[in-house]
Amino acid sequence: ARALPSLSALPEVLRLEQSRRTGVLFPLQKLARYLAPGVDTERFRLFQPGLDALYRAEGLFRSDRGHTIDYVSSAVRMDHAPPPDRPEVCFIGRSNVGKSSLIRALFSLSPEVEVRVSKTPGHTKKMNFFRVGKYFTLVDMPGYGYRAPKDFAEMVEAYLQERPNLKRTFLLVDGLVGLQKTDHIGVEMLEEFGIPYVMVLTKIDRASRGVLLKNVLEIQDYVKEKTHGCFPQLFLVSSLEFSGVHLLRCFVAHVTGNLPTVEAR
Repeated sequence: ARALPSLSALPEVLRLEQSRRTGVLFPLQKLARYLAPGVDTERFRLFQPGLDALYRAEGLFRSDRGHTIDYVSSAVRMDHAPPPDRPEVCFIGRSNVGKSSLIRALFSLSPEVEVRVSKTPGHTKKMNFFRVGKYFTLVDMPGYGYRAPKDFAEMVEAYLQERPNLKRTFLLVDGLVGLQKTDHIGVEMLEEFGIPYVMVLTKIDRASRGVLLKNVLEIQDYVKEKTHGCFPQLFLVSSLEFSGVHLLRCFVAHVTGNLPTVEAR
């Protein structure tokens, strides 16, 4: 079996010294320390699970004999999608935002799950469905913007509007550049359809602390003033360093109804 990447499992993270551990498990909270005094940080910790919840979520993302995680199928039309028989989450974002890399990081404890990560942006041309045992399905959507498949709008809009078991949409934004005009396409689509979603800032290992803080505060203001369906807390992730990946696993487990009780509004 392939060796698992470092820090993909909680016990490894818990061996780190305190500050680094916080940076991996709760990157947004670590960032909050550098804010000017008096800045309201309530939206930095709306979802703050304890260790039990993090471990429980990790168990869902780890396949074993009685719990299979596998790629089910790809679809370009809704009638090709697998039956909506369990809770579902989907990941969307513009091409090259690091979507497939993030999904691969989420599934890193089950290295047999094949998530294709391409060197060329816009590689995902179909909706790819991954089944996580009997608990939920995760869907990797085609990227929008540059090199989006030509039937992107029909495919994705049909999915978002018609999928009865969709519990939450994860809208990925590049942490290095913040919210771009192309990202507004995704936001407007989700707002128009009244679909609950959450914003995830990717590639945070590439951004300096100053750039990251600026982008986080700008996006938080945007979410507060311009959106209705977006969960007010941003999720920060690095697929390379696993920062925020454990928390995101936990949030996925929570929104799909697989964590009994956890602090989140």
